[in-house]
Amino acid sequence: MKLLKQRILQDGANLGGGILKVDGFINHQVDPDLMAECGKELAKRFRGVAASKVLTAEISGIAPALTTAAELGLPVVYARKSKPITMPDQIFLTLAPSHTRGRTVELIVSPEYLGLEESVLIIDDFLASGQTIMGLVRLASAAGASVVGIGTLIEKRFEGGRDLLDHLKVPIEALAVITDMSDGKIVFEGE
Repeated sequence: MKLLKQRILQDGANLGGGILKVDGFINHQVDPDLMAECGKELAKRFRGVAASKVLTAEISGIAPALTTAAELGLPVVYARKSKPITMPDQIFLTLAPSHTRGRTVELIVSPEYLGLEESVLIIDDFLASGQTIMGLVRLASAAGASVVGIGTLIEKRFEGGRDLLDHLKVPIEALAVITDMSDGKIVFEGE
C-alpha cells in the first residue's frame, strides 16, 4: 500500500537490530486517517473469508483491527496482556515472546468473547517473527474457533514469521512488506 510505505519512509526510523520505529503514526500516536485507509485495504483483501470476528493483540494491533472490523461490520476482540478483575476466572491464556519489549508477554482472552465455531480474522500491526500472531492462533484454537486469515500493516519478511504461519493454510496479507533493514535501510518488496 503506497500511502503506508510513504509514511514509513517519511516518519519511520530504522533503529537497527530489526526494530522499525513507527510510534508517531501507528503504535503510540495513531494517525486515524492512515488507519482508516489501512482498514479499508485490509477489509478489501479479506472480504471473502467469511470472518465472524477480528482478533488482535493489545495495544498496537487495536487501531488496524478496529478500522478493518468497522469496514467488515464485525466486532473486535483483543488479547489483553494482563487479566482485569472484570474478566472471569476461566480464561484462554498463552505466552508469546515480544521482540520490542525484550521479554515474554501473556495474551489473555475471555471465553465470553471468543468461542466455538467462530471464524477469526487476525489483524495486527506487525508480522515479524510471527510469535505474537501464533499466540493469537493458539488462543483461537483453545476457544474452538478457526482462523480464516491473517493481516498486518507491516511485514518484516527477513524475520521469517510468514514461514512460521504458512502451515495454517490461510491467506496472509501485509500492506507493506520490508525485505531489508540492514545498514540503516528500509527496503520494500519489489523495490
